[in-house]
Amino acid sequence: MHTKSFSLTALIMAITFALSIVISSPTQAQPDAAANQTKANKGEAMSIVKKFGGTLKPQLKKAIKSGGPVKAIDVCSVQAPAIAEQLSKETGWTVKRVSLKARNKSAATPDAWETKVLQQFEARQAKGEDPKTMAYSETIDGKFRFMKAQAIAPVCLNCHGETLAEPVQKALKQHYPDDMATGYTLGQIRGAFSLTKNAD
Repeated sequence: MHTKSFSLTALIMAITFALSIVISSPTQAQPDAAANQTKANKGEAMSIVKKFGGTLKPQLKKAIKSGGPVKAIDVCSVQAPAIAEQLSKETGWTVKRVSLKARNKSAATPDAWETKVLQQFEARQAKGEDPKTMAYSETIDGKFRFMKAQAIAPVCLNCHGETLAEPVQKALKQHYPDDMATGYTLGQIRGAFSLTKNAD
């Protein structure tokens, strides 16, 4: 009788243990799956940002070499939006650039979330952080949103710096009558790449 009671107790314990594994495993797997998906989304977003910069920067340098900064303004006003649109079509992400001091207000004015992140980037830079390492992501209302800070490089100073040549000023007024994107110094945060996709 004692043996049967012991066997029954052992059997119940074994079944209870097995059930606990079955019940707990999906719960434990969910955070891991979410973390892996977030990591994958970040990696994909960074790859798109690199492709954007890697496509636009050589065109700007080529334009400056052939026609000076004024030519670069022409390229930037046409090519940057075209690159963003093409990458959006190719990847399924919404790809754009935003700034607290927008040059093209219709395309580069940040929404409330982007404004908050840009302000955080500026605060982080003020504390000594390098903009090259700054990125932020968050899932909101079923959307995965990612931003990568964009700092002023030497080539940018021709059209975004504190002192601009007169032909550059004229070209900026022609292309961007409401331009706010001047007065920057080397390394200062110019804005950010902003990418959005449906959260998986």
